[in-house]
Order: sequence, then C-alpha cells, then structure tokens
Amino acid sequence: MKDASNGIEICGIGAVTGYGWGREMLWDGLISGKPAASLTGGHGRYRNESAWIAAVPEGGDPADGRGRFARAMRAAAREAIEDAKGRGWTPGRRVGLLHAVVLGETYLWKDFYGPENGYLRPRDYLALMPSTPMSTFMREHGFHGPAMNVSAMCASGNAGLLTAKAWLDAGVVDDVVLVATDLSLTPENVLHFRDLGVVVTDREPLDCCRPFQEGSSGFVMGEASVGMVLSNSSDAPYAVTLGGAMSHDAYHVTSIDPEYREVRRCFTDALDNAGVAASEVGYVNAHGPGTAQCDRVEAAILEELFTPDTGIYSMKPLTGHCQGAASAVEVAVAALGYERGSIPAPPVVAEAHPQLRHGEFALDGRLTVKSSLGMGGHNSVVVLAPASA
Repeated sequence: MKDASNGIEICGIGAVTGYGWGREMLWDGLISGKPAASLTGGHGRYRNESAWIAAVPEGGDPADGRGRFARAMRAAAREAIEDAKGRGWTPGRRVGLLHAVVLGETYLWKDFYGPENGYLRPRDYLALMPSTPMSTFMREHGFHGPAMNVSAMCASGNAGLLTAKAWLDAGVVDDVVLVATDLSLTPENVLHFRDLGVVVTDREPLDCCRPFQEGSSGFVMGEASVGMVLSNSSDAPYAVTLGGAMSHDAYHVTSIDPEYREVRRCFTDALDNAGVAASEVGYVNAHGPGTAQCDRVEAAILEELFTPDTGIYSMKPLTGHCQGAASAVEVAVAALGYERGSIPAPPVVAEAHPQLRHGEFALDGRLTVKSSLGMGGHNSVVVLAPASA
C-alpha cells in the first residue's frame, strides 16, 4: 500500500444536513438507519402536494447571513475548523478556501424576484453574491490564502477535494478549508428534477432509492453543507486523500455514455494517481443515486476492476441526494467511519448485488474509493486511506 504520508489529511469535519446542524447529528442519524427525509407540503405543480425531501432544518446564527445557505456554509466550516484545532491543527500562514457550490442562494434569489419585487437594500443584495459568504468567512478567521468556488454538478465535492490536493501539492497554500454547500430544494427545483424522471417525491426513501437493488426508481433530494480542513499538520486526522482523477463523458446533458469509457478511465486514473492497486481497495463508496444507468455503470466497474470481496455502498437512501454537496457528505462519512471503525450504510431492503453492504459494517483498514458522477458527464473518483495506513 502506498505510504499515506504522501497524501493530504482530512483533519477536521463539520456538517449540516437533513439530520440537523452538526456532524454528530449526521452520524447519529445514519446509525439509526432512518432516512433524513420527511414529507413536506407545498410541492407539486400547484403547490398542493407533499414531497419526500431531506431539507436542512432552520437553524444557525442569523449573524452568518440572511439565508440558510450562508448560515449552513459558515456553520459547517466553523465546526470543521474547531474540530481540526482540537486535533492538533494549527493554521499555517496561507489558508485557502474552496467552496464547492452549484446553485448558491436559491431561496434568496427566489424571494428577490418574487415578494421583494427585485429591490433590496445594498447590504441585503450583497447576500445574494457567491463571494459574500466566502468573504465573511475569510474575515472571521483571518485567512488570506486564495478563495475560489468549484462547480462540477454532483461531483463538486470530489472536484473541490482534488483541487485542494493540487493546491497543497504545488505549495500554493499551507492548508485548505473545503466547504460544499447545496440548499436548493425549492418547490420549483424539486418539481423539475421530478419531471426529468430521476427524483421520486411520493414514496418513502427506502421504498424508491435502492442503489444496486431490485425495485430502485431514483432518489429523494437532500440538502447539506459539509466542511473539511485539509492539511498535513494534524496530530489525529480522520483519513488521508491519496489521490484521484476527473474526466468528462462529452456525451449528453443528463445521461451517462453507455460505453462508460470515461467513467472507467476516471477510476483507473484515480488508482494510478494514488499509486495503489485495485486489489488494495476494500470499499467503493458509490455515487449510487439508485437510477438504472448509474447502478449499471458502477456495478460494471466494481466487477471489472475490483476483487470479489470489495464491498460497495451508497449513502443516498439515508442522506438524500445532496446535489452539489453530495460527494462531500459521502467523503465525510467515509472519513468519520475510519476513525470510528465502521460505516453506517443503509439497510438492504430488496434483492441486491452480492457485494452490496447491508447496514452498519466494520472496516478492516483497507482503502476506500469514492466515486461521484455529476449530471452532464462530470466523473470524479478519489482514493481514501485510514490515517494509520
């Protein structure tokens, strides 16, 4: 196995999800085996329907911003920084910020063009800008490294993690705070994703979202913001990012190329970049949204590249599909799992792929491959190792 000291440590984690505000609420929710989604009114074409969604509940510090988006971003990043400092991390001179984001302040923009009639006080208008939560975050912590948004649809969290590793490897920064935020479950967005045929709103998550199982018909949408401190100066990191890769199908705005050449190449390039063999991988933390094409492609890759004892799992039946924050939520779960010795995977509820893990299972210290396939052809894979490797 490649020496984990060559990777980048995940040394602090913060999370705001449909389970609540804080990483322990995320972990406890997953351990319960119950999905974060709840039946929520005001949906459908005429706003007279209820929909199963895993929305972030109200909360956070109002001083962090007008909307839940900014408050969740600041809270997740702050929790990650406090966690990292408690684990022995001291910020270097150049701390950079990467914010993985796709839609931004969706709710505030909706209000801007709706009840606010397109007019706000200048201070309130600035809350709509993607630079504002980043600027206030950097000011709060006195960080002066580069700050940049990263966007690759559902693969944005993985893209941010790989960008952070590139910054650190190149010596551009001493440390990176990576935050991935997506709070975009307005009725309009949920409706249109449902009309695309990938989102299910009228069935409980475990009834519809069954990655690598019979009877799966799509996913329930979720929201989240996840913060991670990435460095090589922690006394007790959670896990290590050894490497990874990204590619693009250049095929279709929603569908995966059925030949999956670029998905396959992304997996093999990730292993090469990390300097590890497929036989060293114990777990595939899959994109796994429960759609037929994603299940087919990822199951084929599992069988082609990895050994028969390599387990596969997806967190989306429990967390919901958190869109631009999805892969960051799932990386955080893998990292927390290495520290805590197990992964609280969803229960298997139907006939399943023989390598699909069922419920909470113990980790044996092998590597994890985290894949994330973003709509439009964005492919990403990262390779994670336990900190003790």
